Amino acid sequence: MSCSNRGSLALSILAASVLLLAACSQGGPASAPADQPEANTAPAPPAIPQHDPAAAPAERAAPPTLRAVVLGEFAPANAVAESATGALTITDGAIEGANGASFSTERVALVNGDDRFTADARFADAMMIEPRQQVELRHVIDETPPTDAPDQALCGTLKTGHLAIARVMDGDVEVVKLLALSGEGLPAGSATDVGLCGMAEYRGKSGS
Repeated sequence: MSCSNRGSLALSILAASVLLLAACSQGGPASAPADQPEANTAPAPPAIPQHDPAAAPAERAAPPTLRAVVLGEFAPANAVAESATGALTITDGAIEGANGASFSTERVALVNGDDRFTADARFADAMMIEPRQQVELRHVIDETPPTDAPDQALCGTLKTGHLAIARVMDGDVEVVKLLALSGEGLPAGSATDVGLCGMAEYRGKSGS
């Protein structure tokens, strides 16, 4: 072997030794101790809200107040009004006749004359008012018939379920129209147990 070949072999052995020493000194990646758990980097789950019975309840928007279409005292202006009630007094929670007839009522809706109280009947037609005329609908809670002629009640021997009230003007005279409906269902186009009893008409006492 020539001197140049022996030198090349020595350099190759030296280079291999250096690479081997470098690999041993670097070692593999450090591992966590067996008794130390790895850290959990996931975010904690959100807390589940708990109901606190002591907390004040949330305020809700109050339903709109149904205002009366008309209040006051009125004189009968047609035969139905004469026999069913006589002179009429309308208050917020009651409708009372001079002949002893009375109705304890609660307001349930404000509708228009064009609205229907059965599938084929409109308030405007039954009350002889304009389609855009406002109508106050009251549910009858309790009813007392006329003292001397109970059969002359607005719905006769049937219980009055609802009363519809409209106010119109005849010149400068206030006219009140009172429509009586039988049945406990809410008067509407889908109603199946609502019947028309009669329509009483009254005028403001100043115009009688």
